[in-house]
Amino acid sequence: MANIHQQKIQELIELREKAKLGGGEKRIEAQHKKGKLTARERIELMLDEGSFEEFDMFVSHRCIDFGLEKETYLADGVVTGYGTIDGRLIYLFSQDFTVFGGSLSEMFAAKICKIMDMAMKVGAPVIGINDSGGARIQEGVKSLGGYADIFQRNILASGVIPQISAVFGPCAGGAVYSPALTDFIIMTRNTSYMFVTGPKVVKTVTGETVTSEQLGGAEVHATKSGVAHFLADNEEEGILLIRKLLSYLPQNNLEEAPIMPCNDPIDRLDDSLNEIIPENTNKPYDVKEVIESIADNGEFLEVQRDYAANIITCFARFNGMSVGLVANQPKYLAGVLDINASRKAARFVRFCDAFNIPIVTLVDVPGFLPGTGQEYNGIILHGAKLLFAYGEATVPKVTVILRKAYGGAYDVMSSKHLRGDINYAWPGAEIAVMGPKGAIEVLLSRELENIDDEKAKVDMLIRKEQEYKDKFANPYVAAKFGYIDDVIEPRNTRFRIIRALQSLQTKKLVNPPKKHSNLPL
Repeated sequence: MANIHQQKIQELIELREKAKLGGGEKRIEAQHKKGKLTARERIELMLDEGSFEEFDMFVSHRCIDFGLEKETYLADGVVTGYGTIDGRLIYLFSQDFTVFGGSLSEMFAAKICKIMDMAMKVGAPVIGINDSGGARIQEGVKSLGGYADIFQRNILASGVIPQISAVFGPCAGGAVYSPALTDFIIMTRNTSYMFVTGPKVVKTVTGETVTSEQLGGAEVHATKSGVAHFLADNEEEGILLIRKLLSYLPQNNLEEAPIMPCNDPIDRLDDSLNEIIPENTNKPYDVKEVIESIADNGEFLEVQRDYAANIITCFARFNGMSVGLVANQPKYLAGVLDINASRKAARFVRFCDAFNIPIVTLVDVPGFLPGTGQEYNGIILHGAKLLFAYGEATVPKVTVILRKAYGGAYDVMSSKHLRGDINYAWPGAEIAVMGPKGAIEVLLSRELENIDDEKAKVDMLIRKEQEYKDKFANPYVAAKFGYIDDVIEPRNTRFRIIRALQSLQTKKLVNPPKKHSNLPL
């Protein structure tokens, strides 16, 4: 009797070993040759050592068409389960390119849906590692149905649990929409790509000759489309990035992000901030230097670093507390708001609001980018997205106007009027409808037309511009109306932000009841 029992145990051990080999040694070797890790190697690197608990190792496909009944693999091309990252529960799936090129079948999709359902039940983040040739053609509509089942869960989980997608290989056709529905996408240089239609179809339909890399490589999506939030040199770096990103996030929308021990004094003064704004208000400076000098230990994790560089979105910590930080970047396009910057910042603000992460905004914005290119492409709607995101957000919001806050862009950038909780300004802040030169040209257009003498005209412009500057190129007019809570010394910014965030920890604010808002998409 014991002998039969031992045989059964031995059979289990052998089946497990077989499942762990995926598509077999040769295909694993081919995967490594491409500079890619296998599905299981990725999980081992991602999770705390020994923490992975696998589900559905013995699942196989149910297809009997096109000879597939003769070829089956345990786990059916995707490894699923749960484990921990820094001791915190995480659910994940890792697509296995060594099995049918990672193509998605009915059972493959069912496995992913199962762990997504579990993650929603217990309130834990989901990480999806994508490396797949797309739908398993032999299964036809069943594989398409599988994709839609996953999409539906991505949609319901949105704003409930953090969802992170690592694209470590091909991700094409319908497969791209699952990562697109998640919160963050990480891609790797030279080994990953995403597109709805591949180079061959593009060539047939449009006559355009393009490579996979040019069409949907990591570089393209990190710089041109904004689809990728993080760009990694290799998979190991991508996995470390995901672990770091998760350290800033809560488990779900009902919890707070973990508070880290902080050895950086909250009252640390940085005298360099008093000097950072150039004398000439049209000269640029790097707002990242401001972020480094006020965040804990000068550390922050930038999101979409290579896209819409005129606005910075990043996670940072203030006295150990996780914060989402948005800052205009005067170093690029003078920090102006355009379509891409508005979309980038709006999505980031909405993510932070969904997951109880306070928002700190550093403002230095000369306005919205003018021109037909922007107007024809809907700057009005896209700018409204950022306006909407800030106005809708109920998390603590602390704003510091560093220099310029002109026109509608002043309103949009987390102003007091959009329920900014605590709004500060540096002493040199300029809050006005527009810059001095433009304002005077509008206000005095008739008078200027009547002056024939060119020198007199220039003298009058200079004099009136100075008058306008004296009146509006300071924060005290806004402070007089209570739109600015205090004018602060730049070197004291870290301390004032931390005190503000501490005072807002018990903030309670609820939007009117509704099914959902109709934001300007």
